[in-house]
Amino acid sequence: MAIEEEAEQGFIPQKKKSPSDEDKRKKKIVPGSLMKALMRPGWGDSRPSDGDQVIYHCTIRTLDGVVVESTNANNGGKGMPIRNVLGKSKMLLGLLEGIPTMLKGEIAMFKMKPQLHYGEDDCPITAPTGFPKEDELHFEIEMIDFFKAKVISDDLGVIKKVITEGKGWESPREPYEVKAWISAKTFDGKEIISRTQREPFFFTFGKSEVPKGLEMGIGTMAREEKAVIYVTSQYLTQSPFIPEVEGYEEVYFDVELAHFVQVRDMLGDGRLIKRRIQDGKGEFPMDCPLHDSLLRVHYKGMLLNEENRVFYDTRSDNNGEPLEFSSGEGLVPEGFEMCVRLMLPGEVALVTCPPDYAYDKFPRPANVPEGAHIQWEIELLGFEMPKDWTGMNFQSIMDDAEKIRSTGNRLFKEGKYELAKAKYDKVLREFNHVNPQDDEEGKVFVDTRNLLHLNVAACYLKMGECKKSIETCNKVLDVNPAHVKALYRRGMAYMEGGDFEEAKSDFQNMIKADKSSEPDARAALLKLKQKEQETKQKVQKQFRGLFDKKPGEIADVGAEDIKDKTVAKEPNKGEEGESDDNNSEDSNEVVEDVRQARWFSFWPSGRKLFSSLGLERCTIL
Repeated sequence: MAIEEEAEQGFIPQKKKSPSDEDKRKKKIVPGSLMKALMRPGWGDSRPSDGDQVIYHCTIRTLDGVVVESTNANNGGKGMPIRNVLGKSKMLLGLLEGIPTMLKGEIAMFKMKPQLHYGEDDCPITAPTGFPKEDELHFEIEMIDFFKAKVISDDLGVIKKVITEGKGWESPREPYEVKAWISAKTFDGKEIISRTQREPFFFTFGKSEVPKGLEMGIGTMAREEKAVIYVTSQYLTQSPFIPEVEGYEEVYFDVELAHFVQVRDMLGDGRLIKRRIQDGKGEFPMDCPLHDSLLRVHYKGMLLNEENRVFYDTRSDNNGEPLEFSSGEGLVPEGFEMCVRLMLPGEVALVTCPPDYAYDKFPRPANVPEGAHIQWEIELLGFEMPKDWTGMNFQSIMDDAEKIRSTGNRLFKEGKYELAKAKYDKVLREFNHVNPQDDEEGKVFVDTRNLLHLNVAACYLKMGECKKSIETCNKVLDVNPAHVKALYRRGMAYMEGGDFEEAKSDFQNMIKADKSSEPDARAALLKLKQKEQETKQKVQKQFRGLFDKKPGEIADVGAEDIKDKTVAKEPNKGEEGESDDNNSEDSNEVVEDVRQARWFSFWPSGRKLFSSLGLERCTIL
């Protein structure tokens, strides 16, 4: 009956979890192969489990009491205990089964058959030279400590034990500035470094100012966290903190992470650096203005090469009013905006910026010289996120979408194609969550979406990414193959990329789809014909004299440098953009100059062609 009821309820038996390698090994344990005798009781009621680091001494004896090997100094060992992480370390089968039965402080004797220690088939640990692995042996284990371990390195050379949890989730990384109280001792308790009493130790993360293993461990800590970091010799690199590391097999570091300053290398090359000098409110990065927002900041601008001369301060030069701007619209220098997006409200940051991310590509203040390196001290007062479309009616959503699209059109006309594309993409992403309620709304929605796709395609075309422009046009043409503007835009992309046949086909299909587009299509076909002729002439000129020699004659390629004049003509800075607008005409786009096709631009000029092959001359056979 029970089986029938389960079937009626649609019961599906769960697949059994495949056994781990350890589970397979434990099947080798048979009654009598592993025996335990308690020599000294431990304390507490917790026992080690998977993920715990266990620290113990081990003394191995023959059945008649002769010591084979030991870690305990009282039995002739070095005094350095064994550290294993259950479930991760390679261990003898008998210890893998026996250690999880022990309490802290307990001493137990395990009697093992050979197949439970080094005599096991496929034992993961190699037996020491001369070890009696075929004998039954006694393993005396003293459980010193066990705790949940944070494995820092895969080879278990760096392990962390958390003493006190920290605050927040952020941890230091290169090139953060770190302050921490640190002491160090060997496994036998010998002090190497005592904890600094007055001030914590200061170092820059990633500068090798502390041993590698210690830095790896601190890189997992949160503010005010206390931990012990266990570091083996291969991770004990020389540093100003511990100049001499020779002779240490393992070092225990007691660490209290007092504070760290967020320092960000924004470009990864050390040129644009953001250094937090006052913490803000909230959690990084969730509470930062990562998305386009309305921001309010106070800032002070200084010239680095003129002893930090202040050239502008909102508190004195703007009647004390903060600067208010919308991010994502190119209204402030690029380096300035990149850093503000990673700030928390109330945070103060010092930004060091190179010229190309400051005022070389942005309207330069009169008192800032060309090529100046800039330092800004910025305080983010607050920001307002854009409207959430949830709960808004369809018309309100479309009105807001049109405002964003209009901003994109303005950016396009200013030549800021990447910023314009970002605006169009933002609306397209939000459109994934918009559901028109009737046919009329559906038509408006589809028309607007198509227009946005063509805006994106125009941006790609201006950015020289013809393939992406074509792919974006296809999103419109896959649904409506007769969309005239999409055919025109794709034809222009094909022409720009040198695919003249495809371009010709699109321009001809424009006429078939809509007779009123014939003037624009004819103009585009004329432009295409001119482009083909220009390209053909350039190719002929580039390879002139290379293939017109008689058999046996030598063509001295490289006797004179053939100038490569295939460089594309750049559009004028003041030219009108191609971004589609409601009142735009396709004919305007035809008249506009587009960059020259680069179909053959990958061919090197004569001398370069052969020198790249290691030849200065070529015999034409």
